Amino acid sequence: MSAARITRIGATKDQLGESPVWDERRQRLHWIDALAGLIRTFDPFTGTVEQFSVPAPIGSMALQHDSGAVLALRHEFAHYDFDKRLLTAGPSIGLDHPRVRLNDGKADPYGCFLAGTMHGDRAQDETPVGGLYRLDATGALELLETDLAVSNGPCFSPDGRTFYLADSARRVIWAYDYRPNAPLANKRVFVGTDAQGSGCDGATVDSEGYLWSVLVRIGKIARFAPDGTIAGMIDMPIRHPTSVTFGGSGLDVLFVTSISRSHALRDDHPDAGGLFAVEGLGVRGLPAHRFGAD
Repeated sequence: MSAARITRIGATKDQLGESPVWDERRQRLHWIDALAGLIRTFDPFTGTVEQFSVPAPIGSMALQHDSGAVLALRHEFAHYDFDKRLLTAGPSIGLDHPRVRLNDGKADPYGCFLAGTMHGDRAQDETPVGGLYRLDATGALELLETDLAVSNGPCFSPDGRTFYLADSARRVIWAYDYRPNAPLANKRVFVGTDAQGSGCDGATVDSEGYLWSVLVRIGKIARFAPDGTIAGMIDMPIRHPTSVTFGGSGLDVLFVTSISRSHALRDDHPDAGGLFAVEGLGVRGLPAHRFGAD
């Protein structure tokens, strides 16, 4: 992907940038600084960034059909109204473990929000606590998957029938058959990334059904074909990119978040923790799914 052009956007510096999502209705990009407890909103027309403070840490977010977002906080979900700057508590996952928190999440095509946990500083023989949770628009919460050490990169195929989920600690991305109001089915390995020397972090799927996943420890973004083979690779200018989403008026800009200082990783590059735009890929993304009833 030698034709790709990578540009830093603005001057924000996140400790742990994550969960970028493009609002195609308002033509804005939202993302979070997970450790600082910030939601940031970038307006590409004015170049301005607005920020909203919420309790840290934030695992992830997804847009709702109204002016707000659903958030995965430490052990519970919440709703945030951008216009009112108001946080409303949602259901808890029922854990009070000091080293387990909610992490990456995405809305599904049917109005639910899926978010998984990460179990930090886990002993080698210690079974991970937590799992993957699905929150529906009524507030009902269900556990879909267990035994996840560091869940990341949840996303869906264009037809919504395949769900992808990475465990960064195990350096694997799984694929599942997916239906609303049904358990995950037919779990299989989509790709292993041990040969690349990194686990996968955030991910998205483009309009052709290819999965873009961040290789967080080696400063690269991989594009995987639907059969799991590597179809392309982007070298980022910083050491630890974290997550990706397509945005822009043509959904053809890949936005990338990054780390300056997380609990496990650190990068002293002057652009570390910045937001980046990758252009010239010749690929389009898909509109982000939203939480709740339309």
